[in-house]
Amino acid sequence: MKTPFKSKTLFKLLSLMLAAGLLFSSCSGSKDSASEQEKTAEASTEETIKIGVLHSLSGTMAISEVSLKDVIEMAVEEINASGGVLGKKVEPVIVDPASDWDLFAEKSKELILDKKVAAVFGCWTSVSRKSVLPVFEEHNSLLFYPVQYEGEECSANVIYSGATPNQQLIPAAEYLMSEKGGGYKKFYLLGTDYVFPRTANKILKAFLLSKGVPKENIIEEYTPFHHQDYQTIVSKVKKFAAGGKACVLSTVNGDSNVPFYKEFANQGLTAAMCPIMAFSVAEDELRSMDTEFLVGHLAAWNYYQSVESPENKLFVENFKKFCEKKGLPGGKGRVTDDPICWAYTDIYLWKNAVEKAGSIEIEKMRPALYGLEFKSPGGLVKMSEKNHHLAKPVMIGEIRSDGQFDIIWKTEGLVEPEPWSKLTSPDKDCDHVSHGGTYTFKN
Repeated sequence: MKTPFKSKTLFKLLSLMLAAGLLFSSCSGSKDSASEQEKTAEASTEETIKIGVLHSLSGTMAISEVSLKDVIEMAVEEINASGGVLGKKVEPVIVDPASDWDLFAEKSKELILDKKVAAVFGCWTSVSRKSVLPVFEEHNSLLFYPVQYEGEECSANVIYSGATPNQQLIPAAEYLMSEKGGGYKKFYLLGTDYVFPRTANKILKAFLLSKGVPKENIIEEYTPFHHQDYQTIVSKVKKFAAGGKACVLSTVNGDSNVPFYKEFANQGLTAAMCPIMAFSVAEDELRSMDTEFLVGHLAAWNYYQSVESPENKLFVENFKKFCEKKGLPGGKGRVTDDPICWAYTDIYLWKNAVEKAGSIEIEKMRPALYGLEFKSPGGLVKMSEKNHHLAKPVMIGEIRSDGQFDIIWKTEGLVEPEPWSKLTSPDKDCDHVSHGGTYTFKN
């Protein structure tokens, strides 16, 4: 016969076993799914949705990246003023990776694992993007990357809103070779020594050679980050240009552009003698440069502050007012440029995809990006139906004395992105919908 004490003990034991069984069954599902749900729950509190901002606020790249942080804050302020996302305020969590590529990886982990952000907006150089890529892929988080890049990448965890090579590099070279562009026949490829310039120049060389440019008419040279002494290099450019019909294709990045352009002018080189076609210099960099000697030099982008449209006029005015109101350096004298435009666009692409999906969960909102259209300050753009790149117009700009650009050439419509260049990787493409990423064509 059971005593009351034994009955109570048995009852407690059965209750504990039942609870343990329920706990076990709840943990027996997908570990990744549980982790994703936990991260999503923490990224979205009752009041806010956190997003990460990963741009250098100090170091050699601050000259370019600080403004991207500023415009992201402006976009968040606009969105919050209009009701937020899914009825919640957006909270930017800002970190400074300080132009240190290893620190980019550390800061991305901090945003994803400690701050539990729903998405991250950041990076400029390809080396910083390559540094954080394993972190985003390991933890299945999403990076919105707003700067032109070299292609040859197709990650499910990156949204590439900047230009692919066929949306910047190739149109620029084609323009310079054309009768309207000057019919140039000699090309000096000068860049900062890291991933983007080296891969960009590999693609540019393949293009130039395919068009019949002799090897001896192509020179390739690199300098380290923060390089300041361009006297010897510009002397070589001057000698190279002496015979006429020579130009520079520049992938010099960051604050090295200041001494490069200055030395170019010091040695008497002008745009009429040897134009520089820049792929990493825009209005924001020109703010800190003496533009008197830069007039006539060129750049290839997908947006300029001088784009004439009601949307861009409002965007420029709002950015100037925001910088003045916040007491940011430069105040209402600040300018917009291509990466600033796409950093701003990225926030709205994320917002529109989240609202279309009804969720900040990556596996739900990412498919909502495919085919998504947005009327950006640079005009209508469209996310690829199969990968994470934007179709957009291409423009060639000529530097004015006021640090702005006259748009002297523009494509008639949107140029579809090619993550893998047909010049150097004709057998590869990027398709996340049907092929799960990069795939090779079958012969």
